[in-house]
Amino acid sequence: MSIELAIAAALFCFAGSLTPGPNNIMLLASGVNFGFARTIPHMSGVVAGYALLLLMVGLGIGQSVMAHPMAFLALKVAGAAYLVWLAWKVATATGGPSGEGRSAPLSFVQAVAFQWINVKGVLLGISAVAAFTRPAAFGPTLTMLISVSFAANVTSVLVWTLFGTALRGFLSDPRRARVFNVGMAILLLASLYPMLADV
Repeated sequence: MSIELAIAAALFCFAGSLTPGPNNIMLLASGVNFGFARTIPHMSGVVAGYALLLLMVGLGIGQSVMAHPMAFLALKVAGAAYLVWLAWKVATATGGPSGEGRSAPLSFVQAVAFQWINVKGVLLGISAVAAFTRPAAFGPTLTMLISVSFAANVTSVLVWTLFGTALRGFLSDPRRARVFNVGMAILLLASLYPMLADV
């Protein structure tokens, strides 16, 4: 396994993790509405769930789903339905500056489960395994990929959640918070378009 392969995998993983997407939008909103500490289970679920997803893709589950159009369609529909529910949850969040209210951040289990129906993440995982694992050294290259992806995801969840936490003061006004939450919900719904465009 070459150092060049590890660097290329790291660049791919960091680019995929740090760019806006459903996970990052939800973490930003959770940081605003609930603060850093209450978002830790959500962050942990994203990181652990995606590492598990990469492992399962490496073991062949991803290719099996892609090989069966109806299974892939079911994944898209389930992902879309869950994303609509999450968008509603974000739009109606009432955590506020004190982190209190009738809403709650995603739990660890919910965040892990979302990785399996986040079509963007599944496709990135399949692409990463295809590009950066080598049949002659499959175990070591898959381990390398999961490791650099783990580092990239830890960085990403920290950056997006801390950014949201930093905005809490500015968004302490309920009207600003409502506009922000609705805006984040609209971005989540907009992320459905690429996922469902070919359905």
